[in-house]
Amino acid sequence: MSASDVLTRRQLNRALLARQLLLEPDTRRDPVAVVEHLVGMQAQAPFPPYYGLWSRLDGFRPDDLATLISDRSVVRIALMRGTIHLVSARDCLPLRALTQPVLDRAFRTNHGKRLTGVDLAELAARGRELVDAEPMTFSELGQELAGRWPGHPPADLAQGVRALVPLVQVPPRAVWGQAGTARHTSAESWLSHLPASPPAVSDDATPDHAGLVRRYLAAFGPATVRDIQAWSGLTGLRAAVEALRPALVTFRDETGAELFDLPEAPRPPGDTPAPVRLVAEFDNLVLSHADRSRVFAGVDMARMYSVNGIVPGSVLIDGFVAGIWRAAKTRKTTTLTIELWDGTRDRKPVIAEAERLLAFAAPDAARDLRFAPLTAKT
Repeated sequence: MSASDVLTRRQLNRALLARQLLLEPDTRRDPVAVVEHLVGMQAQAPFPPYYGLWSRLDGFRPDDLATLISDRSVVRIALMRGTIHLVSARDCLPLRALTQPVLDRAFRTNHGKRLTGVDLAELAARGRELVDAEPMTFSELGQELAGRWPGHPPADLAQGVRALVPLVQVPPRAVWGQAGTARHTSAESWLSHLPASPPAVSDDATPDHAGLVRRYLAAFGPATVRDIQAWSGLTGLRAAVEALRPALVTFRDETGAELFDLPEAPRPPGDTPAPVRLVAEFDNLVLSHADRSRVFAGVDMARMYSVNGIVPGSVLIDGFVAGIWRAAKTRKTTTLTIELWDGTRDRKPVIAEAERLLAFAAPDAARDLRFAPLTAKT
C-alpha cells in the first residue's frame, strides 16, 4: 500500500470497530488482555470500564473486573491526556513514565503556579510517604501537606503529589456493587507484592515512543500523527512515527491527510455489517482521534460532549454514533434512557441491545427502558 491509497470514512470506521472489538464480541481474550490491547480504558468515573468490557467481551460479568481490581491485576491511574485510565498492573508504571510529560505540563500551567517556593522533590517525597503509610483522599493529603507548607492551598499541594507521584486509586473504589471514596497510594507500593513481569507497554523497549505508537495503531488505527497525539496528550510524536515509517503502511483519508498503520492490522471493507452497540461513558472509542468523523458522521458532536465534561454512553448504529444512553439506579429499579438523534431509526435492534445491557447491569432488579425525546442543540 502507498500513501496514494485512500481509505473512506466507512473503511476507517470499520477498521476502528474491528480493533476495538466492537464488530463482534471477543471470545478468546480475558479482561486483562483486552485492557492491554486497548492500551487502557478511560476510567475517570468508577464504572464505565465494566460497560466497556461488556460491550467487547463475550460472557463478561461484573465480578470478572471487580476481582481484578481487588487483587491488583488492574489499577486506575492518571495517564493519557492526564485522565484516569484502567490499565493492567504491568502496563501501569511504563505507561506512566511515557505520559509523565502530559501531567508535568498540566501541573505547570495550573496548580504549579500557586506553589512558588515549594521544593517539588520534597513535596513528592513527603506525599509519597503519607499515602504509602495509609491511602488518602486528596482532601486528607492536602491538609497533611499544609502543615509543612502552610502558605499554599492544600488542594494545590495534593494535586502536586498527583502530578509528581504515580498514584493509584485503591478498592473499594470502582468495585462493582460497592461504594468507595477515592483514596490513593503510590503505584510502586500497591504493586510491590506482585511478581515481576516484563512491561507490556513496549514491544521493543526503545526510549522513544515507538512501542506506544504501535500499540495505539493496533487499537485505534489507521491514524494520523495528530490522532496519536490527541489520544496520548503527548506532543512531538512525528519523529517517533517517522522512525517507524519503514515498518508501517500509509494511506490517505478523504481529506488527503496521511494515515499510518500496521501492515497486519485488520481493515475490513466499508460495507462490513456493524451491529448496534451501546458503548460506555467516556469510552476512548469517541475520544481518541483528532478527527472523530470516523465515529461521528453527519451529527453534531456538541450533543455528545457536555459543558461539564461528562461524556455519556453512545449508541452505535451502523458503526456510527447515533445517540446517547444513560443508566440510573435506585434501590429497586435500574432505568436505561436512550436518546436517538434521528427519530426515523428502527428501534428494534436498539431495544434488543438495551435489554441485554439491563440484564448485565441489573440481573436481579426491576428494569425500565425509556426513549427520551430529542433534546435541542445548545
